[in-house]
Amino acid sequence: CLGTSILTDSDSFQDVVVKIERPTYRKPFLGGFKNRITGVEFHNAGSQTIPKTRPDKGIQLFCRETQTVFEKNKPQQTKNTTSTQMTKIGLYVSNMTDKLVSPGKYLTAEEYHKRRLEAVIVLQTYFRRWHAINVVQNLREEKRLRLAWEAQEELRKKKEKEEKLRREHERRLNPKTKEDFELLYHALELWKQEETERINRTLTGAERKAAFCGLLEQEAQLIASIGRHKLNADEENQQKATLRFLAKCAQPKRWKAYDGKITEMDTQYTLRARELFEIYRSISMNDIPKDERTDVLLTLRRTVKEHECKLTWEIVELIDREVDLMSREVKECNLEGLRKRICTLFLQYIKTPKFNPEVARILKVPPDPLKLYKNVNFCHSCENYLPSTEFPVPANSRTIGRCHLCCKLDNEARQREAFLKHKLILENLRKSEADYQDDAKIVFLVQHQDLQYMIENIWGCQSALSACSDLYELVMVRWDKQREWSPWNTILLTKDEADAHLRLCNLQEAYEAAFIHRIKHKHIRAKNYFAQIPAMASFLHRSDNQANAN
Repeated sequence: CLGTSILTDSDSFQDVVVKIERPTYRKPFLGGFKNRITGVEFHNAGSQTIPKTRPDKGIQLFCRETQTVFEKNKPQQTKNTTSTQMTKIGLYVSNMTDKLVSPGKYLTAEEYHKRRLEAVIVLQTYFRRWHAINVVQNLREEKRLRLAWEAQEELRKKKEKEEKLRREHERRLNPKTKEDFELLYHALELWKQEETERINRTLTGAERKAAFCGLLEQEAQLIASIGRHKLNADEENQQKATLRFLAKCAQPKRWKAYDGKITEMDTQYTLRARELFEIYRSISMNDIPKDERTDVLLTLRRTVKEHECKLTWEIVELIDREVDLMSREVKECNLEGLRKRICTLFLQYIKTPKFNPEVARILKVPPDPLKLYKNVNFCHSCENYLPSTEFPVPANSRTIGRCHLCCKLDNEARQREAFLKHKLILENLRKSEADYQDDAKIVFLVQHQDLQYMIENIWGCQSALSACSDLYELVMVRWDKQREWSPWNTILLTKDEADAHLRLCNLQEAYEAAFIHRIKHKHIRAKNYFAQIPAMASFLHRSDNQANAN
């Protein structure tokens, strides 16, 4: 409270008590002024009485003011008074411009509706003619596009076939991979069988024996020629494999971020591996100037001298010898052996984890000897201990047999079969099953030997629909696409037929009963063959339970 005196009359004052209430809110700024001399600020003041509070009724109330505009439309028509003048006594009105109107023929409701129906029929006739013309034009255009597409597809298939034959011919002339040499030995076996059949059909007695001796000599010459090609291909492939191995060591660490971007990071080990890779690639190059070759050798010498051991001493000695021979103007051809020896020793230096730590995670032979005792099996053919990855394991095998190398040598010497087509079919099958993303397992247990048995003995090496026997055009797909692929849930078709088959929703309506019965019979044969395999037994029982549930 604050006491103050107010003037009541001209001479008297009265004391009044003024009660000041402190507001709970911050007062608003209502303007003011400032004294320029003293710098004191004066603010305008305002007062507001406290509004009367309403009694609380215990119910939450809301208030909203609304204003609605009412609009009303009402048509108005003004009056227009007219009059008609007729002839009468004392007034003549001319009738020259008048028209004589006579009543027409009266139409009944039945006649009216009949005439309207005839008019509608005429309209429908013209509309249907126009619609039929459009339908025929659309069909003609669709036929033209279909014929053009079929011609284009035929041309594409023809080009693909020619390209496939050209590639196969090129692979036979210049074989590079193991599959190329399989095709070459297979072609040799086919030629031998044709020649044997011709000799047996046309010759007898001593002439037949002499022809077989000549055939044997030709076969030996061809095998020797294939062997020479194989040695050249192995040398070239070994160099490419070495470069791929070193490039893999020199790759930076990669991982995928949350936004999908790939992040790369170099460590001190990857940088070291990349440095050694660049040096190896430089010393492996041929036909480079002597000064560049000398710089590369000196760089290699500085690199290997960082570690003192017998291997580095030998490399340094060979480098000094080559530099000395180049200074004496020795021919390049006489230095090839020395340079190959330097490359071999330096590659051995790179593959040592002590000098190149990054190589330890890629080497097939681990640095720790104790790890060699795990997953190692004995090959009874070549009598070598090899890791389990070097052994083919068909689905029907019960023991570890021969290694990959022994199987390949036996195939080249005896049967000379080509498994490239079956491997392509299996590879396409695994890719298609991986796209379903339904945790398919059986397709990854089946090997190409099992697939070869199914294609040759169960499906007869031909499509179930068109009887196409070109294995390059055949693929294996699911018979029922709602279930996992298995030897008892598959069908062998061409690529176009497989695409059409996978678009079907109801197999019972799409195929005849005789065709479905024939496919089911092949599935039963596959079940009887794979039921003997312990690994397949559990999948077989599970598929039977699913079929019974369906």
